[in-house]
Amino acid sequence: MEKQKVLFESGNELAAYAAKQINYHVMGYYPITPSTQIAELLDQMKADGEHDITMIAAEGEHSAAGICYGASAGGGRVFNATSANGLLYALEQLPVQSGTRFPMVMNVACRTVSGPLSIKGDHSDIMYTLNTGWIILFANTPQAVYDMNLCALKIAEKVLLPVIVAFDGFFTSHQKRKCFVFEENKTVRSFLGEYKAEYSALDLEHPVSIGSYMNEPDILNNKYQLHQAMEEAGKVIPAVFKEYHEISGRQYNMAEGYCTEDAEVLLFLLGSSYHTAKAAVDRLREQGKKVGVFTTNVLRPFPGKDLYELCKNACTILVGDRQDSYGAGGGNMSLEIKAMLQEYGSSSCVLSRIYGLGGRDFYEADAEAFFRSCYEDTPIKFDYFGVNPGNADMEDSQYFSPVTEEEASPGCTTCIFDSEKGRMKVTGGMVNKTTAMPKRLAPGHGACPGCGIPVNVNLLLKGIEGNVVLLFQTGCGMVVTTPYPKTSFKIPYVHNLFQNGAATLTGLSEMFRERQRRGEYPEGSITFIMVSGDGGMDIGMGSALGTALRNNRLILFEYDNGGYMNTGYQLSYSTPKGAKSSTSHIGPLQYGKTFFHKDMPMIMAAANIPYVATVAESNPGDFIKKAAKAKAYADNYGTAYVKAISACPLNWNDKPNLERKVIGASVDCCYFPLFEIENGITYLSYDPEKSHKKISVSEWFSMMGRTKHLADDSYREVTESIQTEIDRRWERLKARADNPLL
Repeated sequence: MEKQKVLFESGNELAAYAAKQINYHVMGYYPITPSTQIAELLDQMKADGEHDITMIAAEGEHSAAGICYGASAGGGRVFNATSANGLLYALEQLPVQSGTRFPMVMNVACRTVSGPLSIKGDHSDIMYTLNTGWIILFANTPQAVYDMNLCALKIAEKVLLPVIVAFDGFFTSHQKRKCFVFEENKTVRSFLGEYKAEYSALDLEHPVSIGSYMNEPDILNNKYQLHQAMEEAGKVIPAVFKEYHEISGRQYNMAEGYCTEDAEVLLFLLGSSYHTAKAAVDRLREQGKKVGVFTTNVLRPFPGKDLYELCKNACTILVGDRQDSYGAGGGNMSLEIKAMLQEYGSSSCVLSRIYGLGGRDFYEADAEAFFRSCYEDTPIKFDYFGVNPGNADMEDSQYFSPVTEEEASPGCTTCIFDSEKGRMKVTGGMVNKTTAMPKRLAPGHGACPGCGIPVNVNLLLKGIEGNVVLLFQTGCGMVVTTPYPKTSFKIPYVHNLFQNGAATLTGLSEMFRERQRRGEYPEGSITFIMVSGDGGMDIGMGSALGTALRNNRLILFEYDNGGYMNTGYQLSYSTPKGAKSSTSHIGPLQYGKTFFHKDMPMIMAAANIPYVATVAESNPGDFIKKAAKAKAYADNYGTAYVKAISACPLNWNDKPNLERKVIGASVDCCYFPLFEIENGITYLSYDPEKSHKKISVSEWFSMMGRTKHLADDSYREVTESIQTEIDRRWERLKARADNPLL
């Protein structure tokens, strides 16, 4: 055995530790709970100089998978981590990687797939990957996460297939345990050996074409070779586990069991529940019940023979699934176990229970209930465990009276298009007058003190008279306003994920207009507004640009708080350069985010939509008038895009009661200039130079803990580069405003 040391760490921490010791070439990633810690920890280690991994923050999981595929085609070692809908968003890329036979390792901290949205752990995500051609290991302890991450890469490189290491989100991923790791990185690297890719897109002397177009029979042969590789993996995995046992003292098998030899009744449970059930086995054995539990450490290739050897003597087997294959009479593990038993001619009775969905805890008493249900005279073949049927007689009730069109039309603002000037003329919009506008987002929400989201949404809605339907993309704004079964909205509201909000709202708005055209819906108008933030215009930019290019009649409203705040503040493409976040740490080798913030208004303007505007709560009158303009354009001409800079005291690390001042400073330093682009022509709304209020970017940075470090002389070069870029953007904006054509 090689020298090891004891750590008290979680599964996520040990996955990161293993990756650090391996020292992968590239990690492409996108933050999603509960896997995000892996990238965060690796970024901190990177800042401290503990590894050389090139970490590439993608704008979404689909692109993260593409980064990993491209990197693996370059002949190096590649790593990723994801969960839930992020895994599904990347799913299209998984068969690409396996079908072209490039190895890599991806950790999946298993989580509920939405909708409805839930961030808790179950197995509904990992089961989607069973048919992608990836080897899938399942770690049921934090120790196994570390060990399997080391074995996974060796397995991947031996059979030339990518490998997933899966484990229970928020259970195995976050629960700390005493674990052993190798003292020296060289032990890990010696175990793995050197990887020399047979084919590489970087081999200029022997150029290859990767991912060619194929017809039958070539595609059939390709898939057959993938099948052969998976069959070979069934032999390689035990051999690698054995070799790992020799250096670590920890033995892993394809499948494992507890008290299975003489058991009449067995549970099959995947993941951390296996260990909970072992305690129940001990208790029931004391009562004379011959019970046991078994699990698999490998989902693909499925170790049917190994599992059969563990369960062949049982009369009854209850399979607990933390997901359902709806309509199939059981989850995927139930179906796999049934197929395995049929293949071996077993007459065991198989029961199926769906349990633990949405992260519901699984206790020893629950395992005992599973066992006892197997002893019933006529046990139920398939059922959900722990379901609360609710009260079928309960009537739906509204928490708020809906805001009527009449109430939402107090006449505070009116817009008339001036055809000579090519602009929308706004009358009204005075802040004191808009107090007559009822709040359509109620005060009863769970946002942090000082959060800019409700402030900005309500300011926007003050300028928008009449009927409104809102769509929120996933993010803090969505989470804090709609905790089931309550809502903070007095108007219709829809949620969809980051990457598809604009497209979803397009479908809804076009359905409204088509139903009106057919006479199925009353006359009148509705303003459709998508609210996005927390990095939503990174992963959702493609959908937003598609909507803009189609020029659908709706408003895209972005509250820009400069990070993925709903997952704990990872860098987004709108985070300021140099800012500290949980994926842009400060350390001897890193100064925070390394690239400039995205200029989303100009990107949207390039789509030639009729209206683009920036707004800030520090200038409320300007904000309200621009909201009124956005409504007029969206109702009559096409897509309007409005962007607000939005405070996040928790992650900006400043004081909630000073946020209006901090927002004002962002405007005065021209980091967030106020302007509008109407029908392609740019107009400055506020010029801090003419008002003699212009300040340096450093003055704004000094007001926030996330950027305060940039005041140190050691970061002068970084600060100067930021100031130069802000000045360049400001001068270009002024030049556009001075030009009658721009």
